[in-house]
Amino acid sequence: MRTRAMAALAAAAVLAACAGVTSRVTDGKVRTVIDQTPDRGESLEAIGIGASDPKLPTDTQRKALARDAAIVKAQYELLSMVKGVQLTGGVTVDRAMETDSALAARVDAMIRGAEVVKSEFTADGGCVVTLRLPKKSLRALGAESVE
Repeated sequence: MRTRAMAALAAAAVLAACAGVTSRVTDGKVRTVIDQTPDRGESLEAIGIGASDPKLPTDTQRKALARDAAIVKAQYELLSMVKGVQLTGGVTVDRAMETDSALAARVDAMIRGAEVVKSEFTADGGCVVTLRLPKKSLRALGAESVE
């Protein structure tokens, strides 16, 4: 009985973690208007849209390359957000990274480690990826406020 309760609790936690990820593809097409609000409570969210060479021989190759391109674009968007965050003392992450290579390496690792929460493929072989970065990661860098 206790095992079932624990399994049910674990399943509920997994479903709750996935809740709120907005679908950005409808009927195989990217929506005309995309909600790109980065602040999602305790995390920042970024999206990337990628495409691949339509001349590639297989659908799997096209999808894999489109997804990779979308992840890179979403990471770029997330990095842009993170660079604007103010650290203790009023300096931005961007300015601090110019003089602190260790911080730059930590930020790079943080961006690369952002969670891919959704990958959606379009009918034409494109991909929309949603990345999520917990704000606690930014607080660990010394961010004053991550709002």
